[in-house]
Amino acid sequence: MSLRMARAATRVHPLPFRLPLQRRSFADAVSDKIKLTLALPHQSIYKSTDVVQVNIPAESGEMGVLANHVPSIEQLKPGLVEIIEESVGSKQFFLSGGFAIVQPGSQLSINAVEGFPLEDFSSDAVRSQITEAQKIAGGSGSEQDIAEAKIELEVLESLQASLK
Repeated sequence: MSLRMARAATRVHPLPFRLPLQRRSFADAVSDKIKLTLALPHQSIYKSTDVVQVNIPAESGEMGVLANHVPSIEQLKPGLVEIIEESVGSKQFFLSGGFAIVQPGSQLSINAVEGFPLEDFSSDAVRSQITEAQKIAGGSGSEQDIAEAKIELEVLESLQASLK
């Protein structure tokens, strides 16, 4: 009986429902920087809070990430990750693939199996490795050897394109 009376009282005199007024002051303004972590399974190779933009090789296409980007998860193909910092300039890393996770609060986590600074690679060494991988991929080895050579070839060709 008391529950029925409470419902009746609510219908007779409903309390006004108000949303709090949303105002942003200058101090509450959102940062224009990205908090970036670039990690491999065995180590973190880059971490910064001064990043302005990150360009990533997503499977869906090349993608630029700025502060306040919509939260998302992107699968990465082998390619170049370019990190643009306001104070330092641009840094480039070649990743063999992985995932980029954009979270609220301008946080970006990039996780990859392998990744190295682009300047660590030699064009001549990459060319010779491509030749070797092509021989194995076109040869009469086991299915596993051929499949691994094709994957290696895809990564090396992407690396060669990044070095140009």
